[in-house]
Amino acid sequence: MSRLVLALDTATAAVTAGVVRFGSGIEMLAERVTVDPRAHAETLTPNIVGALADAGVDVGELDAVVVGCGPGPFTGLRVGMATAAAFGHALGIPVYGVCSLDAIAAGTTGEVLVVTDARRREVYWARYCDGVRVDGPAVNAATDVPAGAAAVAGSPEHTALFDLPRLAPVSPSVTGLVAAVADWDAEPEPLVPLYLRRPDAKPSAVKR
Repeated sequence: MSRLVLALDTATAAVTAGVVRFGSGIEMLAERVTVDPRAHAETLTPNIVGALADAGVDVGELDAVVVGCGPGPFTGLRVGMATAAAFGHALGIPVYGVCSLDAIAAGTTGEVLVVTDARRREVYWARYCDGVRVDGPAVNAATDVPAGAAAVAGSPEHTALFDLPRLAPVSPSVTGLVAAVADWDAEPEPLVPLYLRRPDAKPSAVKR
């Protein structure tokens, strides 16, 4: 059965939205990407609207939504996941959450390390064998990430921290997000953000 899928990710600096036809294969119909780590809220909806228009797909034709659940920063993840949940609720369609690192690794072969920016001089990382996650996700300083991969993919400024051949994927693509869904026939699990650590913002002390 062919499905029209809206795919979103805001776990990295790349604010990604697109439309994919998924059936016997994965066909990208349209994708809009804006790289701006401080404009997730401002750019996600225009990217969705633009991708739907580019694909010639009416929002009512969508069969499912896929969203990257991180790991990533608190604000970025909240924007993407809340938007995906809103589309799913309004349209009465399932929403599938996937690990954003899995989407970057989709289609890779061999032993691959995927890294993205975790700030605080750290990286989010996971290791894969032929696109299947075998370790992680976790957050560490680059020097503390376990060795063993043959290549690295992900954020260019962070892949540069590893003495490994660099692969092309730098952020989650809409086809990678769709490929990361484990079981399309299963009831989707509740969306759970992969923060991996407490948000940077701290509540102010209560005055006595």
